[in-house]
Amino acid sequence: MIRYLITICLGLLLAMGVILPAQMQEVSDPEVAATSLSPYLLSSRLGINHISLPEASSNRARYNRALALGAGWNRWPLYWNWVEQAPGEFYWSNYDRLVNDDLAHGLQINAILLGHPAFAVENGRIIGLHQPIFADGSDYPEPDKALNPDNRWANFVYAAVSRYKPGGVMAQLANWKPDTGVRVWEIWNEPDYDSFWQGGIDEYARLLKVAYIVIKQADPEATVMFGGLLFAGEDNWLARVLKIYANDPLREQFNWYMDQVAVHNYGYPWRSGWLTLYVRQTLSANNLRKPIWLNESGVRVWDDYPGPRLVDDDALLYLRATADQQADFFIQSAAYAWSEGADVVFFHQLFDDCGDQPPGTNFAYDPALCTGDVCWGDAYGIFRNQSDSVCFSQHPQPGTARPVADAYRLIAEVFGAAPFEKPRTIRLMNNKVQVIAFERPATSERLYVIWNRTFDPVTFEMPASSASAKLYTRRSRRTIPAENRSYSLSLPPAQPDHYPNLEYGDVSAIGGSPLIVVEASQNLNIVPNFLMPPTPTPTPSPTLDATQIIIVTQTAEASLTPAP
Repeated sequence: MIRYLITICLGLLLAMGVILPAQMQEVSDPEVAATSLSPYLLSSRLGINHISLPEASSNRARYNRALALGAGWNRWPLYWNWVEQAPGEFYWSNYDRLVNDDLAHGLQINAILLGHPAFAVENGRIIGLHQPIFADGSDYPEPDKALNPDNRWANFVYAAVSRYKPGGVMAQLANWKPDTGVRVWEIWNEPDYDSFWQGGIDEYARLLKVAYIVIKQADPEATVMFGGLLFAGEDNWLARVLKIYANDPLREQFNWYMDQVAVHNYGYPWRSGWLTLYVRQTLSANNLRKPIWLNESGVRVWDDYPGPRLVDDDALLYLRATADQQADFFIQSAAYAWSEGADVVFFHQLFDDCGDQPPGTNFAYDPALCTGDVCWGDAYGIFRNQSDSVCFSQHPQPGTARPVADAYRLIAEVFGAAPFEKPRTIRLMNNKVQVIAFERPATSERLYVIWNRTFDPVTFEMPASSASAKLYTRRSRRTIPAENRSYSLSLPPAQPDHYPNLEYGDVSAIGGSPLIVVEASQNLNIVPNFLMPPTPTPTPSPTLDATQIIIVTQTAEASLTPAP
């Protein structure tokens, strides 16, 4: 899993537009290819982490690559300790450039507020966090009410939002168009993971509450996001924070101090849907409904530099995949997440940058020439690093795309250009074929994502509702006819991977390379029989209260292997 602590590495870093070309070839020079696809799709349902970097000058090649793929969102951290280097002294220049560049390229921004300067921490806790938010000694906002200077977190948050909101400081300095600015503010990254947050549940609940009230004071139209949750263990942080807020008399007035929730998932596509469902159930148990984003997802590659591609060591291959499996992961992960109601899906990340390794980590492409203590790193990127990267800069084909670039473009082409709805059902056919169906009422189309869950090739006879359908793979697009009222689909087998503790029916975490079938339907209200679940035998169902629901989902979570 990518850790935002590593972004200190220099190298780690319209709404709807035109649909991408029907035939998409593998891009050997993504920068050149990108210029031929303008205007870009800028999908509102797809993002990429670290398209741009606050610690580096503007990089047109990075933007062109991301935009050519169809991404509409960029996600990056705004570190408190980077901008407030002494009490009350703010240095915004790097972030001014970053925000201006993102907005100039048409990207929407998911900004993460995290970090703390040394002067604002004592015994591992943020000084003044529990002080009143406002100078009158209260936490209750009113127009033009002054902040309490002793609550340092509140003052930083207010300064950041006031600078980058539409109509804010930078909007006036740079003459942004109306309604242009940062509108999505995520409060910390993976607070349920010790590498990012050591303050505990109560401290995070206070951190989020203070941020919510201050952000809404600065920009009432802003969206405040609960920090993306990893759920690597059995502890449901969202449920525990909601339990704290349940005793807060202002919770209803202030939307339980969150407008939406984010989850993170690495390596096991099924878990992207499961975590989205898990969060939805947790919210529902508290009578809440909020948007859910999958704003980090990905898998480390082992068979390409800087991964341990020639190492025969199960420990190094653990929770890694091939470059082709990385591509298949993204399609399957996005389908699972959207099927359970996720709104936006991000891939982590654009380039390998420094992965989870320290800045400056580098070694020869040929392992025999590697003379350091570490001769492998984390290959998370859609693109391999450039030859001038501070980390992992010695690939013989610098800056080129991995197969996941084709997968991302495919998802953008089919799902990113027009609204769609989650399916009525998700079917597993004979424990072999996974079928997830979506509907697009505007065009009267049903969209199927289909893949093989076995190690053997499978021919799937999919019942047809029309005379023909469009068939999409990572490398091809074509029309297929219905024969005998069905489509005969050859599904490539899954390949063994290094993920233990799989769910029932899975022989590997990542299934075979998916097919996407788009079929016109005269009446979407008529659901094909093969999508209808079998009628279950009626059994009495116990009534679960909120606490019991959390316990049930935690039991399921405990069976999973934590993400890398």
